[in-house]
Amino acid sequence: MKISIITVVFNGESTIGDTLESVNAQTYPDVEHIVIDGGSRDRTLDVVRNRGKRVATLVSERDKGIYDAMNKGLARATGEVVGFLNADDFYLDENVLTDVAKVFGNQQIDACYGDLLYVDQEHADKVVRYWRSSAFVPGSFSNGWVPPHPTFFVRRSIYDKLGGFDLDFRIAADFELMLRFMEIGHIRSNYLPRLMIKMRLGGTTNKSLSNIIKQNREIMRALRLHGCRSSWLSFLGHKLYVRGKQFLVRPKQEPMRLP
Repeated sequence: MKISIITVVFNGESTIGDTLESVNAQTYPDVEHIVIDGGSRDRTLDVVRNRGKRVATLVSERDKGIYDAMNKGLARATGEVVGFLNADDFYLDENVLTDVAKVFGNQQIDACYGDLLYVDQEHADKVVRYWRSSAFVPGSFSNGWVPPHPTFFVRRSIYDKLGGFDLDFRIAADFELMLRFMEIGHIRSNYLPRLMIKMRLGGTTNKSLSNIIKQNREIMRALRLHGCRSSWLSFLGHKLYVRGKQFLVRPKQEPMRLP
């Protein structure tokens, strides 16, 4: 079973090396790494060519934003299972994709996801938040629950059936897609209770208060679009409670240290 990993990047020379090395280190043999570059003006492409040992496809051209680039990656993916690994993220250890493949050995499973660490932008060994997910319960999205998207692996046949990222959502298309797949499409998902990803703080969503507000407005719009009832009070209250726990709890699993 081939697993396609899609990485989208723009001017990411300082971090994409860790991303590439973590894919290189995976013990699972059948990996297709697809890199979609938005026309970087730094040395990103040099880093990809020099360190991307498992990169099967490299595209460099202007796009309409991160979700447009992700859709380009989906269009080129040939694996049975597809996952996304952002250009400032990397896998926690060398067995992540092996464990993912074991889950998809069950043909009844359409998607799986796990846990994620937010780390300091400059010091990736410094844990800031621990996003421990949980098994999906219908109705959870209305309360602000969502799997960590970088840990979300899905069969390509589901994308063929339910579609890719909706570009009408500029900052929360990942939430809308997972809502559409899990809450509306009723795909069969499996929570893998293990750390999978280290994610550097400073991405598009959490880099400013303005973007956080815009994201939450888009999330509420996605919920209304798909007929999911929610109120700002219950949504934000639950989200603040969960977010607060992420800052207090620390994981026991030790991550892989990259060279």
